[in-house]
Amino acid sequence: MSVTRTQLLTFFDQLLSPNKIKDYCPNGLQIEGKQHISKLICGVSATQELIDHAVAVEADAIFVHHGYFWKGENPCLTGMKKKRIQTLLAHDINLFAYHLPLDIHPELGNNAQLAQLLGITNIKPLEDSNPNSVVMQGEFENPIQAEDLVQKITNKLNRAPLHEVSNKPEIKTVAWCTGGGQGYIEQAASLNIDAFITGEVSEQTIHVAREMNIHFYAAGHHATERYGAKAIAEHVKQHLNIESSFVDIDNPA
Repeated sequence: MSVTRTQLLTFFDQLLSPNKIKDYCPNGLQIEGKQHISKLICGVSATQELIDHAVAVEADAIFVHHGYFWKGENPCLTGMKKKRIQTLLAHDINLFAYHLPLDIHPELGNNAQLAQLLGITNIKPLEDSNPNSVVMQGEFENPIQAEDLVQKITNKLNRAPLHEVSNKPEIKTVAWCTGGGQGYIEQAASLNIDAFITGEVSEQTIHVAREMNIHFYAAGHHATERYGAKAIAEHVKQHLNIESSFVDIDNPA
């Protein structure tokens, strides 16, 4: 069985509502391929390795969180970008990409999936006035020791996080933003939240954590964002009569 390209695009748009949030790239169908789709590959980023895998398994479409045509990037199709797009076009493979819409989906999104993995409850936006907030807050049902959270993150994400310690003995409240969300740490600390989790760290992030007394965990951009695309693969498999699978191209960043 198969769906048309337009049907799959409509399915993704209705699910992820890309028009509700401003983004740094186009969300939706980025590269047009064949009209009928019976096999979908989902991944975090539209790398050459993921594309080559899609070619090898004769997939008709790829769904990713990190696609192409980012704001401010060189628009010329040369080098690495040319090779990636050339491969997609040569094999008539559709590329669907959803960035912030996938981060914020309340069930399948990267933030929601990370909260589920770590057992975070009572979830709400960190920015109260913004229903599309890309940074969230919640709490653990029972307070957790800071080192126990290191172990939990390591076990769940298969990657040990960088942890900057505060003098708070236990963690009850937590804020998080998957991927490159380290810029939100000051906002979380100003609300007296015990810990902040994201994917990346910047030099100034550590100083903010130390001076505002908040536990900080950098758990990996890729590691914190693999679960949205994985959830999409399962959702498509359940709701559309096509083959759908998640492929994890490991990235230590």
